[in-house]
Amino acid sequence: MSLMKDIDMQDDFVEVPLDRMRACPQCDALYHLQPVQPRERAACKRCGTVLIAPRAFAFTRIIALSVAALILLTIALFTPFLDLSAAGMHSNASIWDTAMAFSDGMMAPLSIAVVAFIIVIPALRLGLIVYTLVPLARGRPAGIHAAGAFRLAEALRPWSMAEIFVIGVAVALVKIAGMASVTPGIAFWSFCILVIMMIWQDSFVDREQVWSALHRGSRTANTA
Repeated sequence: MSLMKDIDMQDDFVEVPLDRMRACPQCDALYHLQPVQPRERAACKRCGTVLIAPRAFAFTRIIALSVAALILLTIALFTPFLDLSAAGMHSNASIWDTAMAFSDGMMAPLSIAVVAFIIVIPALRLGLIVYTLVPLARGRPAGIHAAGAFRLAEALRPWSMAEIFVIGVAVALVKIAGMASVTPGIAFWSFCILVIMMIWQDSFVDREQVWSALHRGSRTANTA
């Protein structure tokens, strides 16, 4: 297995097409893109930010992890999240039940925010990634509006807060552990695995690799 190797990007721009130039997202240094093979990476000379780091079979892995995450999210929505017992009283609820508990009156915006940030946006982002990458992984032209779908998925990334929800639940469990008996349910463990899968999936995503594939796919479709 080959080791990761750094590739210096060229900074000469004599007759370089615009689509072969990239700016570093951290320091705005401009570079002429060079071919980068899997397990190699191109880094900014000025600040060291990794600009390109393609991986072999990355699209297939991203799709598999995204589909698995969507399945886990569905399981987490409708199975018990936590089981609480205190003073002879017993209660359990799913994530959906918890979100809907605040759906009346002045707390309705909180319910909408919970549903949006931990359910709708993560599911939408995963679906957009799958839609974008499935044709590319099969060597086919990109789907209709695939570039817009991937751009939207990237825009939604900061608003997908499933991991923040898990951290908040962990803090809450520590605080109520002395007042009630708390047993994590199937949904809790599903959600924890979901967060790990989403982080793992993001580690495979090389934006330049995706955009290059989309660009090649659109050119193939236009010349077919």
